[in-house]
Amino acid sequence: MTADDLDTALSCLADALGPATGRDWVVPPGTGDWNCRTTAEHVGDCLLSYAAQLVAQPDSRYVRFLAVADEGASPAEVLEFAVTGGRILASVVRTTEPSGRAYHPTGLAGPAHFAGMGCVEALVHGEDMARGLGLSLDPPRDVCARVLEAMFPHDDLDVDPWTGLLWATDRVSLPGRERQTGWRWVADGFSR
Repeated sequence: MTADDLDTALSCLADALGPATGRDWVVPPGTGDWNCRTTAEHVGDCLLSYAAQLVAQPDSRYVRFLAVADEGASPAEVLEFAVTGGRILASVVRTTEPSGRAYHPTGLAGPAHFAGMGCVEALVHGEDMARGLGLSLDPPRDVCARVLEAMFPHDDLDVDPWTGLLWATDRVSLPGRERQTGWRWVADGFSR
C-alpha cells in the first residue's frame, strides 16, 4: 500500500460525505455502534495515531495521546479533521524508510501497512457514516483490491473488491461464506 492509495481513499471519503455536511451527524451510522460524528472522530484519531507510530517507532505500545475534534466543530469541520489526520499519515508514510517498523496490536508494521490500515479506516468507516446519512462510497476498485491483498490476504474472494473489503470487515454477507466476526487485518506478515 502507498501514500497515494491513502490519498485516494481520503478523497473518496471527502467526496462522498462532503455533500452531507449540512445534515445532523449525531445520527446512527449505517453500521457500527457510534454516531457519524464519533465515527469521523475515530477515523481522525486513528490516522493521526498511525502517523505518530511511524514517527516515534515504538515497538511495544502506542504513542500516548488522543485526538478529537473540538466540541463545537460542525460536521464539515469533523470531516476535515478525519481527512487531515489521513493526509498527515500519508505525508509520514512518504517520508518514513520502508524498513521502519512500529507497534500495532496485530504486529510490528511498516509504512506500507500503516497506509493500508489507514485505507481500511477511511473506506470502511466512511461507508459506515455514508450509510447512516443515506449515501454510499464508491471507491476505486484497484485500491480496494490492493487493500484486500495487503491487509486481508487470507480472504481469497472472487467478488468485486469493494464488496470483498466490506465482507472482510463484517459490513456485508456473501452467499456461501460465513459472516466475518472478530476480523483482523494482517500487519506486515502477522496474521490473525
